[in-house]
Amino acid sequence: MSARPALTLLSLTLLCRCACAQPSTAGPPSETDQALASARSSVQSTALWLARGVDSWFGDQPFEQGGGKVTDGRLSVNLLKRQGDKPDLSVRFNARFKLPNFEQQTYLFIGRDAQSEVVSDTPGALSRQDRLLPAVTEDNTFFAGIGRSLNDAVDFRLGFRGGIKPYAQARYRNIWQLENEDLVEFRQTLFLTAADGLGSTTAVSWQRTLLPTLATRWIASATVTQDQPKVGWSSLVGTYKSYGRHRLLALEALIQGQQGSGVFATDLGLQTRWEQPVHQNWLLGEVMVGHFWPRPDAQTPRRSAWALGLGLKMRL
Repeated sequence: MSARPALTLLSLTLLCRCACAQPSTAGPPSETDQALASARSSVQSTALWLARGVDSWFGDQPFEQGGGKVTDGRLSVNLLKRQGDKPDLSVRFNARFKLPNFEQQTYLFIGRDAQSEVVSDTPGALSRQDRLLPAVTEDNTFFAGIGRSLNDAVDFRLGFRGGIKPYAQARYRNIWQLENEDLVEFRQTLFLTAADGLGSTTAVSWQRTLLPTLATRWIASATVTQDQPKVGWSSLVGTYKSYGRHRLLALEALIQGQQGSGVFATDLGLQTRWEQPVHQNWLLGEVMVGHFWPRPDAQTPRRSAWALGLGLKMRL
């Protein structure tokens, strides 16, 4: 899974369409405002310090003057609870660094996320966190590596996860903007690890803007590896309504399956989510409520489970 932005492309499209400028009436910043701004500044400074340090290994060109920067930075804290499972508290960080002393099309990436989803390049909307599922034991870990973009469509990555476990990725991504405002995206990722061998993830998404503040999206993904030759797949259909000023309401239907499980779907669910700023436009709060019907195999009866998720996302 690549470094995910704070908002999906679809969400960002809606927010940009209905954003409206209003005069500021805020008074002097409170102690809470100052503390939040200081925390964000500290995270940004740490990321820039790391980027400058790594970039200095490859040359003497000043970092900022050469166009060095940190992009796609996000720090998130999420608390998830699905009925029948233990509560899951996770802290995730993702950022991408442009290194002027290395090469123009080469970048450094670093973060803390679900390692299995990072390696397989699982779409963010289909991750365990976005499906209100607790993380697999010891799956969340730090990762880092170097990527090389050949062009806008082809990308190669060599990374390390959980210490010294290496992995490699080759990714192809293309987006088509259709005349009726439909947006179609195709992504193919090949990956290689010592544990899984060679693997592949194919993801397809389609979104349509129905009104300036209303859109719908379908996304599907399938993954297979040498270690697990049976295909694991998942899909989502959602409707998204923007209320302006970074406020977004979503209603999503999800389905997941595993070849050889003996059942058509190992998990079915409906969920709704509300996202809005809690401090300016760079600290976002999210509330998610869902109802799911999991059935991992044919021997287990399908059960019913409610789920709740709370999250904070800081955009750097």
